[in-house]
Amino acid sequence: MKILVTGGAGYLGSILVPELLSRGWQVTVVDNFMYRQASLLHCCANPNFQVIKADVRDKNLMDAEYAKHDVIIPLAAIVGAPACDKNPDATKAIHVDVVRHMIIKLSQDQRLLYPVTNSGYGIGESDQFCTEESPLNPVSLYGTTKVEAERLLLETGRAVTFRLATVFGMAPRMRIDLLVNDFVYRAVYDRSLVLFEGHFKRNYIHVRDVTNAFMWGLDNYDTMRGETYNVGLSDANLSKLELCHRIKKRLPDFHIFESNIGKDPDKRDYIVSNEKIEATGWRPQHSLDNGIEELIKGYTMIRNAFFFDNLG
Repeated sequence: MKILVTGGAGYLGSILVPELLSRGWQVTVVDNFMYRQASLLHCCANPNFQVIKADVRDKNLMDAEYAKHDVIIPLAAIVGAPACDKNPDATKAIHVDVVRHMIIKLSQDQRLLYPVTNSGYGIGESDQFCTEESPLNPVSLYGTTKVEAERLLLETGRAVTFRLATVFGMAPRMRIDLLVNDFVYRAVYDRSLVLFEGHFKRNYIHVRDVTNAFMWGLDNYDTMRGETYNVGLSDANLSKLELCHRIKKRLPDFHIFESNIGKDPDKRDYIVSNEKIEATGWRPQHSLDNGIEELIKGYTMIRNAFFFDNLG
């Protein structure tokens, strides 16, 4: 099987691409390497690995690559609300225009697996789990454009989309700015955190379980196609304050200060049901507590602004 992964050198791709190669599949990565990341160097010895330094907005190049592959996994994105707000034109082009053009160019036989975000739920109803049937209410340009891309893909009837919970965990292309990763980093190095609107809730998922979900989607494509699936830890619908206390169990010197003054610019607040993908037989393999321990170990090796997403 020939698989094309755009944005494959990023946080998700740096775990997913080696796993795809381990199956003996041919994998081509298209990435602009805007962060100068070297996350796939260990793949270069594999003859089944190919890499192209390019922008996914290059239609001629991408059309040629689409035609060569059996599976397309578009990971290329501007990730997170702050980064998207700083680059609205690029966000709309990469998240929506590129996807719309890709759909036109692909045949009915080509498989599509696409990561969305459960931030599309925006602000949920108190104590009501968001399911795949819940109304979407994105509160950011990031959420709005990803929701639109998902709509376009599901209309084809041949895509599998994954509404990812907030991702955490160590990866070769590390991102410290994600919520769990950020809070653990602050606990390790600052030993304190000022928390705004600590009652806001999210769901969480380990970066390696994102790869597990994609592999599950490939293995069960015929029964999952045309559908979207929430992907998260069913035992980790937690408020930000509850998350901090989970971290404090492992780092007792971590001091949490709740502020009654000030607002969190990220207004997402929801809990999520993952029953639909669990009904297919998929289960996450990495707990939140394991991920926190993993991050603590990882942060003994890195303390560098390079690992933050400088665009947001």
